[in-house]
Amino acid sequence: MSLAVLNPGGRDPEQHFPDFAGAPDEAAHPPVNYHAFAACSGGAFHRKDQAIPAETKNVLLLLRDLKASRDALLELRRAGKTVIVALKEAGAFQVAELLGKPARLRLFQEICQRADAALATVPDLSPLYLGAGARRVEFLPTPYPVEDERWDFSIPIEERRGVFIGTREFSTPSRNHLAALLAVRQLAEAMQEPVTVFNGDGWRGRRMLARLQLPDSLLRVIENRLPYPRYLRLLARHRIVWQLDASAVPGQVAGDALLCRVPCVGGNGTTERLVFPDLCGHGRTPEQLFDLAARLLDHPHDVQVVIERAVELARESLSFAVVAKQLQAVFARLAR
Repeated sequence: MSLAVLNPGGRDPEQHFPDFAGAPDEAAHPPVNYHAFAACSGGAFHRKDQAIPAETKNVLLLLRDLKASRDALLELRRAGKTVIVALKEAGAFQVAELLGKPARLRLFQEICQRADAALATVPDLSPLYLGAGARRVEFLPTPYPVEDERWDFSIPIEERRGVFIGTREFSTPSRNHLAALLAVRQLAEAMQEPVTVFNGDGWRGRRMLARLQLPDSLLRVIENRLPYPRYLRLLARHRIVWQLDASAVPGQVAGDALLCRVPCVGGNGTTERLVFPDLCGHGRTPEQLFDLAARLLDHPHDVQVVIERAVELARESLSFAVVAKQLQAVFARLAR
């Protein structure tokens, strides 16, 4: 089954995935987030419904510009397509912001009622879709090409050093970015492990990071966005990924860590829960997470066991092959 993923009016250009994940390419959008659903099925990502071939019957319609999505849904249904809808930004705070006005909520309800089904990449979203009138809701995690050796960015464990901070935003309370930085300072100083963090807040972010008062030898600040393969190579050089994100997101931070075979400590996203269940923030306090991070830094031989289990769980729950099979089954049920 070849799936068309449609983001009406979006900025990402049309992209086809005949080789599924393909080889890492700095010039192309990586097969992550909703591009991953297209890639795992050998399908395509579109921003105009007219670009979807007539023979492609199964469509995943992304919801961000709700008016554009509603109009696209009407056209797709007239063309005889089977349409599943999904919120493009699925974090709890992102959903609240999108649906925070009566007119937007009305559009969302109309879309859910007209679509064949809704897709929840976060389990917490299922009641939202059902409450808005969706006929049925399917939960599927965002797939990752964990079985594709071209997307294994790991390096030998003995060559790794430091802690990679998984969050970037000071301004979003549920990200707990500041709390993560303050907590990791103790680890960095006690174990002399350098900390790498992306600064997405310009001069304000630099001033906040300066207040950590870590020596230059223990703090590396990345100011610019990196192409995805280059970003993964940077992440792969670290011993752990650390975060306290409580935003209930699909979990790209943990997915990135998975591709690098680096343990991800903290975070309550979908990928964190499925792939790093013994390290995730779901049901754990920051103090418990701190202890887990300290143990991994103090006992590096445990990392290999953690990673082997993570890869095994990923192959069972969110590999390209598994999610593609689940997508095919979902659309087959809807076609009956």
